[in-house]
Amino acid sequence: METINSFKGYGKVDPLQQEEFRKKTRKRLIIVAVSLVVLAALIVGVAVGTVVHKKNKGGGNDDVPSTSTSPVQSIRAVCAVTNYPDSCFTSISEVQNSTNGGGSSDPEKIFQISLQVSLNALQKLSKLPEKLSNSSNDPLLKTALSVCETVFDDAIDMLNESISSINPNSGEKLFTTTKISDLRTWLSTTLTDQETCLDALEEVNATIINDVRNLMKNSTEFASNSLAIVTKLLGILKDFHIPVHRKLLGTTNSAEQGSKFPEWVRAADRRLLQETYPKPDVVVAADGTGDVKTVKEAIDKVPKKSITRFVIYVKAGEYKEQLIMDKSYWNVMMYGDGMTKSIITHDDNNIAGTRTFDTATVGVAGRNFIAKDMGFKNTAGASNHQAVALRSGSDRSVFYRCSFDGFQDTLYAHSNRQFYRECDITGTIDFIFGNAAVVFQNCNIKPRQPMANQFVTVTAQGKKDPNQNTGIAIQNCAISPLDNLTARTYLGRPWKEFSTTVIMNSQIGGFLEPKGWIEWTPNVVPPNTIFYAEYQNTGPGSNVAQRVNWPGYKPTISANQASQYTVQSFLQGDVWLPETQVTFN
Repeated sequence: METINSFKGYGKVDPLQQEEFRKKTRKRLIIVAVSLVVLAALIVGVAVGTVVHKKNKGGGNDDVPSTSTSPVQSIRAVCAVTNYPDSCFTSISEVQNSTNGGGSSDPEKIFQISLQVSLNALQKLSKLPEKLSNSSNDPLLKTALSVCETVFDDAIDMLNESISSINPNSGEKLFTTTKISDLRTWLSTTLTDQETCLDALEEVNATIINDVRNLMKNSTEFASNSLAIVTKLLGILKDFHIPVHRKLLGTTNSAEQGSKFPEWVRAADRRLLQETYPKPDVVVAADGTGDVKTVKEAIDKVPKKSITRFVIYVKAGEYKEQLIMDKSYWNVMMYGDGMTKSIITHDDNNIAGTRTFDTATVGVAGRNFIAKDMGFKNTAGASNHQAVALRSGSDRSVFYRCSFDGFQDTLYAHSNRQFYRECDITGTIDFIFGNAAVVFQNCNIKPRQPMANQFVTVTAQGKKDPNQNTGIAIQNCAISPLDNLTARTYLGRPWKEFSTTVIMNSQIGGFLEPKGWIEWTPNVVPPNTIFYAEYQNTGPGSNVAQRVNWPGYKPTISANQASQYTVQSFLQGDVWLPETQVTFN
């Protein structure tokens, strides 16, 4: 083969021949370069076409070209996996068009732009509650708008967390499977927060709810688009032939396999949970034998956004106070002398004019909250309707050997990833509810007698978007009455369009209605988009022969399906629980 090195051969070369050879060589190099560019374009084009083809097979956009690698067509291909492809394409394209160089075809960059688009929309929305409240004289509406203000602020925080976690200047790989799991959780919470605003407005029958819903259209659609993209991102990157940096999980030794707590709990936290009396930073004692007399005083000493664990020991006693730890309270651990001895109690409720979200005796939102050997109680009673004992929106929160005592809406597992182990939960209507990714293991779930003409529902799950990684999983628990329960009792009812609840390996008493579950709206079959299932339960109430025949209910599922709702799969618990030292299966 002739090369430019031929000119360095033996003897003298004719200048005309040399120039002619150079021209031919340049021509060949140009042809080769152009061919390589065309080949690369075809390869990526086929990848884009594959993504689009797969989406089209499921009913996606049929008008998407499959042979173009322009930023426009890359955006269209990525947006094809979303629930709102038009708003996805338009919003991201506007940002791309405003940048120098015409934008990027990289799916990762497109996803990052989608996050910024979502954040911009939420920031515009965040001033709405205050504006509406200032123009209203309705005290109930003002309470609902106050909830909106809180959850919008939390949603913005979740988006900022998502954006900062994939900062390309951090030196970390942009996308690992663990990071994608985090992003899905935080974006799911962003949607849950916005839905919580509408729930609060619905509680007070606000006439402005449709106006607010319309004003939220961009922020909810954009957040849903980002969630859909990151949910399908591994598949998109694979189709684009872009390598994925998977974080391999280490092997689990025999001691860890027998541990009570999932692997995602940090080693230091694991030791704290296993110690009977961890060394506290603050001791609370109502009789004056501690550092402070109230839990509120102890909470006030917690450093904001602390990266180290702050431990509060609550001595035996009943503490009548309402505690709200917002998103700035990180890494707080609270432990007591036992779930029936160290009790925080309050009586705020819906009938008193408080929105369900704000009735919580204790509310936690900051990451990595741990409670051990504590009792949380709302004493409002059945007649005061919604009255929450504990509300958690704390990501990677753990509750070990705790009790949650109330009637309607006792435990509000609002959002993010949560784990409950060896806890007691009592209540009447929807007494375990919310839209967290939550697993209950080895807990005692105790329905109690409600008011006359009421029925009892253990769960009410609130998944709103098909790509949210949320749901209620009840595993190895005992479900039996607290008292002389005569009211009709059901395992749950689907609160939202994609409600997800799985009960497995649990003992169910004979008190349960044979149909097992009940509709949210009487006599209206829930949409087939819900997922309700039972797996290998025992006890007289576990017989599924007369269960509901909803399209979205599964009287039995495979072991593989059930495993998707375990700590490891559902909570990614093998990543963070081990450090808390809480036992998990």
